[in-house]
Amino acid sequence: MSVRVLVVEDEAIAAEAHSAYLERIDGFEVAGVARSAGDAMRLLTADPTIELVLLDMHLPDGHGLGLLQRMRAAGHLCDVIAVTSARDADVVRHAVAQGVVLYLLKPFSFATFRAKLEQYADYRTGLDAAVDDDVVQDEVDRLLGALRPSAASAPLPKGMSAESLRQVTGILRDSDVALSATEVAGATGSSRVTARRYLEHLADSDLVTRTPRYGGSGRPEVEYRWRTR
Repeated sequence: MSVRVLVVEDEAIAAEAHSAYLERIDGFEVAGVARSAGDAMRLLTADPTIELVLLDMHLPDGHGLGLLQRMRAAGHLCDVIAVTSARDADVVRHAVAQGVVLYLLKPFSFATFRAKLEQYADYRTGLDAAVDDDVVQDEVDRLLGALRPSAASAPLPKGMSAESLRQVTGILRDSDVALSATEVAGATGSSRVTARRYLEHLADSDLVTRTPRYGGSGRPEVEYRWRTR
């Protein structure tokens, strides 16, 4: 049976995209779309079969954490995956404390979205299999581990390291202007070819935009900018 999902997202385009993504993943179905916290509470009350909420933190009538508190106070114990651009450490900390099982940062590609939902599906499958029996420590560890797989479960392309990718990502996110591969290479101490490979990987993952930079002699240079909401 498919997991029934409520999409809580105030932006119409994003809500449509998340719903379309869900429909492409086996084992999930869209139970409804809420564009505000008030709409979400009404839909949750009207449909007790909702099992999972994809929750944006920026809503027109309140913060997602406030909605989460209202949900728990009203007895709605469905699982929650945060799907948001909110990167503040306190928001993440409070989200986890209130039972958010996964945290997906915007912008993201369909592949990233699918990977998170598949993590959740693995967790649900293991939990359903153990529901009639007492569990031992190893089984609890395995169930929770499904929500927090190791980095090896999503390998980078051959020759790329997670540490270097984090470094390039940090430089782009902290920059107020678009950067070229040459500029990123200078900031990281790597070669231009290496920097360009990481930048292209981020662009292919829809995390950065690519645009030509004109003004010099010869062919225009490509510059990269971190996507914002």
